[in-house]
Amino acid sequence: MGKHILIVDDDALMRRSLAFNLEHAGFRSSTAANAEDALAVARQSRPDLVLLDIGLPGMDGLDALKQFKASFRVPVIFVTARHRNLDEVVGLELGADDYITKPFDVDVLVAHIKAVLRRSTGAEPVQAPEPIQAGEISLNPTRHEVSVHEKTIELSPREFSLLQVLVQEPDRVFSVDELLARTWGAEFIGQSQVVYVHIRWLREKIEADPSRPTHILTVRGVGYKLAGGK
Repeated sequence: MGKHILIVDDDALMRRSLAFNLEHAGFRSSTAANAEDALAVARQSRPDLVLLDIGLPGMDGLDALKQFKASFRVPVIFVTARHRNLDEVVGLELGADDYITKPFDVDVLVAHIKAVLRRSTGAEPVQAPEPIQAGEISLNPTRHEVSVHEKTIELSPREFSLLQVLVQEPDRVFSVDELLARTWGAEFIGQSQVVYVHIRWLREKIEADPSRPTHILTVRGVGYKLAGGK
């Protein structure tokens, strides 16, 4: 599987275009419309490189850069429409690995990505995430394993990612759009049926009685939560 590239941009068309082109070039891509969602995605599946816009809603790209460097030590390329020299200088001083301005040729961007990935090879490895325990559910992100009542459960990659979001914050209610953004990417916002189907599949695998779930609970009119088991 190709290197994982996380695309962070509030322009939906840009995200879709970049994701398509990068996957065509042999990379695996995830997307987020803002820095907060991007950091959540990175906690679930650490990217090999981040393409980061500066002008984001909420936390801007410069602050997000600090978070990515502090928490994940992952290479970051700024991709932005801004042309002010100050942004480039500040971004590079804060630790950005490269900088490219819109509009750009995709082949040029891919060349930048490959160059940064080559330079980052051999960097100090990041500590693997610890297994997570929530009630009777145990999830190991590194080994991609889930067990319920000490019984191993086979999950698809998407089911695993969805459960991981819930397990990381037990008893927190997630809206359907939050689950879509964190598990599938911001482009899927509004496609609620995708979440409903995967929740049903998860319940069929981890619940003793899927029709009367005790782990993944529906909060009517709001979303879903994982019972903490406290």
